[in-house]
Order: sequence, then C-alpha cells, then structure tokens
Amino acid sequence: MTAERRPHAGWLTTLLGSASFARAFTLVVLGAVFASFAIERVAGRTTYVTIVAGLCVLGAGVLVVRRGEVSLLRLIPTTLVAFLAWTLVSGFWAWDRADSWWSWVSTAALAFLAVVIGHIRDTLQTARALGDVLRVLLSISLGVEILSGVILDIPFRFLGVQGNIAQFGPIQGIFGTRNMLGFIAVLALITFLIEYRTQSVKPGLSIFSVLLAGSLAAFSDSPTVLVLALAAGVAVAALALVRHSDPDRRGALQWILGALVVVGIAVGYAARHPIIAWLGAGTDFSMRVNLWNLMVDYVTLRPVQGWGWYGPWVDGGTPFSIINYRLRASHATGLNAYFDVLLQVGWVGLILFVAFVGVALVRSWLDASERRSVVYAWTPLILVTLLVDSMFESFTLAGVGWMLLVLCAVRAGQSRGWRERLGGRSGSDLPRIQGPQMSAG
Repeated sequence: MTAERRPHAGWLTTLLGSASFARAFTLVVLGAVFASFAIERVAGRTTYVTIVAGLCVLGAGVLVVRRGEVSLLRLIPTTLVAFLAWTLVSGFWAWDRADSWWSWVSTAALAFLAVVIGHIRDTLQTARALGDVLRVLLSISLGVEILSGVILDIPFRFLGVQGNIAQFGPIQGIFGTRNMLGFIAVLALITFLIEYRTQSVKPGLSIFSVLLAGSLAAFSDSPTVLVLALAAGVAVAALALVRHSDPDRRGALQWILGALVVVGIAVGYAARHPIIAWLGAGTDFSMRVNLWNLMVDYVTLRPVQGWGWYGPWVDGGTPFSIINYRLRASHATGLNAYFDVLLQVGWVGLILFVAFVGVALVRSWLDASERRSVVYAWTPLILVTLLVDSMFESFTLAGVGWMLLVLCAVRAGQSRGWRERLGGRSGSDLPRIQGPQMSAG
C-alpha cells in the first residue's frame, strides 16, 4: 500500500512557520513598540499605526500556520479576556465613543502581539530578544544624548532631548521622558542580569549591557528608579530564599513572605512623607496627590462603570480636559495605573485589572520558585517592576508596559492554569527544584 503523498507547503507557510521568522518577528515587534515615541516623532503616528497593523496581520498568519502547536484553551488568559471585554463595553457610555473605540483597538492590538510572542517564543528566547532590542535602543539613546549635549551642544526638540548629559542629567534618550527612560533602564537591568546568569550572551557583552542600563538609569534622574530598583532587589532576595528552602516548608514560607509584603505596603504608606522627603520628590509627589484627589472626585460620579476606556488621556476628552483645566496642567495620564483604570472603567474594571495582574504574578512567582533554571525568574521580576511602577505612572496601560504585562501573563498562564489541567497537559517537561541543594539562580 503506497503512502499518502503530502501536499508541498507553500513558501509563505514555510516562512511563517519557521523558527527564524519567529525570532525576527519578536525582535521587530519589541523594537517597534519600545521605539514608538521616536518613530512617531520622526515619521508620524500614521507610520507607527501602520507598522503595528502590519505586524498584527503577520501575527495572525503565524498563529494560523502554527495552529497545530497552539491550544485554543491556553491561547489567552481568562482574566485578560474579561478585562478587555469590559473595556470594550465601556465605550458605549463614553463621552466620545469613536475615540474610546480606537483606543480599545490599540490596546487589543498590542495585547494580540504579546499573545503571539508568548506562544512562539519560550521564556529564554523572549528575554534574549528583549535584551537585544534594549541594548540597541539604549545605545542609541546614549549616542543621541552625547551628540546633543556634548558634541553639538544643542537640544533635539523633535525627540524631546534636552542635551543635559554634560550636567549628569536628567536625560530622556529616545523615549520622551526621563521617567520612561528610567523605567526601561530598570527593565533592561533585570533582563541583562538574567542573560548573565543563564550565560546566554558573552560575559563582556553582559557587563557592557549592565553598565549601559545602570548609567542611563542614573542619568535619567527619575525619582522612581530607586524605588523600582529596590523593589526588584527585594523580589530577587525573596525568590532566592524560597528557591533555597526545603520543598516541605516552601508553602509556609510563601505565605510568610506574602504577609510581609502586606505589612511592608502598610508601613510604606504610613511613612510615605519621610520616604518622599528622602527621595527628594516632595514637589513631584504633591502634584500627583492633587491629581489623584481630583480623579477620585470624578470617580464618585460614575463609581461602577467609569467614564469609558481611553488608556492615555485624549485631548479634549471628558473628564480629562476638565481635570487638567482645574489643575492648570496638561497631564497625558493619571500618573497611576490603578487610579486611571478606576477613573476610566470604574470599580468593575479595577477589580478585573487587579485580578488579571494578581493571577499573573502569583502564577509566575510559584513557577519561578519551583523551576531549576534562573530564566523563570525573569517573568515575576518584570511583573513586580511593572506593578510597582504602576503606583507612580500609567505605563502599564499602553505601549511597552501594557505589552510586557500581557506577555508575562501569557507566559505565566502557560505553566499554571486550570485550562492546562482541563486539557490534560502538565505545562512543561522542564525539571523543577527538588530541594535546597539546587542553585538559587
């Protein structure tokens, strides 16, 4: 009996299903989203939107070609679906339905790209791709700052570069603001250190990368950098402690650490004024408090459903324009992701958002606690950085922050979730830590 002849796959199918294309796609997506500010300033927003739309089409093609490798049950975290559904519904009671709709499309598009990357790249491949992209973009940022502040000694206004590197900051690089540069530099530091511990790049390149990210974080002079670095450091110490512990005691230790986090948050809130004075961010924090208080006033008018989803604030939108008018300011966000979600989609949206990020953090933390390889620490450390930064900025609701948040949630959901048990999958065949003799990574 002759074997059935298989039809020859077309060149496009072969290309979209190849590992090389998956790597290139990941690099291009991360590069485009992280360089979005520079792309918009140089080539216009239409160019950036066209790039993202084209990448979404390619991403859909990749998923179609790889449909045999992707489980529909594990494709998107349930909590993400619920949050996106509520933000979409909120457009029906938004003051400007068209702006709300297009804002939701932007949010969903970046989430889709993150989902695609999460299913075609594993954790190490994702961290390596991010490391490669951030090395290039941070190097470009340093070069632009040196060109502006040292060689030419003129600001590059079209990029928002003030040329202050000769005065040791603050600098913005190609990311628009010093806070965004500081935020990305901390994410880069975490990624570069994971690369170093996993020996996935040469030691010399790792050392250069860490020095580059650390220098730009310092030159950014962002008041949030120290807080983010401290939070990441505490998370690293706690994770190492858990990984070194005996498996029989690991569960109790996790609960103790969780309680300490709650106590630490309470103490930090009670001692917020001395901490703010120590950081030298009193004026900045006072401005934020005034903004948050006014946002809460408008939350009380629509406490359950909010004012409609927009992500970053829309010029002339309600209530954003009114808030800015009363404060005599021009805020583009609420400078706090949680208050922003509460204002835009109400308490229902905030509960869904907290459930989304909380489930992702717990899943990734437990996974990193048990896995032998240090690379699994990348996901919870990135999540901790995103969630802590969300208390001072709204970066996690759009752009790089939102995409990384969804990507980490997808990675966490692939190893721990009810859907993998429903599908009879174990999640991974990779080894887990058996006892304190394993490396803390």
